[in-house]
Amino acid sequence: MQTQEMALITRDALLLPDGRIEIRVVDPCYLQVVADVLKGKYPLAFGMFKANGLPPCYPNATQCEIIDFNQLEDNSLSIVLEGKQRVKILSAAKRKDGAWIARTLRSSNWDQEPIKGEFELISAALEQFYEVNPELSGLYANIHLEDASWVSQRWLEVLPLYNKDKQVLMNQPNCHKTMDFVLDLIKSHVD
Repeated sequence: MQTQEMALITRDALLLPDGRIEIRVVDPCYLQVVADVLKGKYPLAFGMFKANGLPPCYPNATQCEIIDFNQLEDNSLSIVLEGKQRVKILSAAKRKDGAWIARTLRSSNWDQEPIKGEFELISAALEQFYEVNPELSGLYANIHLEDASWVSQRWLEVLPLYNKDKQVLMNQPNCHKTMDFVLDLIKSHVD
């Protein structure tokens, strides 16, 4: 298995394959990271921030692409990232300018699979969540409510769980534990 160097951006948020997130970039070192990524110097990895950690994020991260950007009124940069591939962060080093470069190893993405039976409730609930949070659904050209993996990963991105708990669910070989977790959570609020 071959490792790869990637520029690393961390936030107290989760991005998984096929997911999208909009972040604000202010720090000059990360503006340089964005420039380096767009010039093809590095691929980009997005990781969940971990306080006092070295590397500064949890080991499960996602290789992503910058799919849009805008300059904001305060002259900071807003970028939209789209998750592509799960990766493990093996190590990271801080550049002189303060940005992080990580050594990564490709991990398996969850396979697509249809949502069936009682799990259709998870899909319907996500659709309702997006209706009341149009700023999130607006990031997507296509919403795949028929795909259990897609729906499970979007729930992991938005549920208010501790990052370490999200990591446990992310470490599973497929979306089944996440689907069970979200279904139990929804049912407990309906009863």
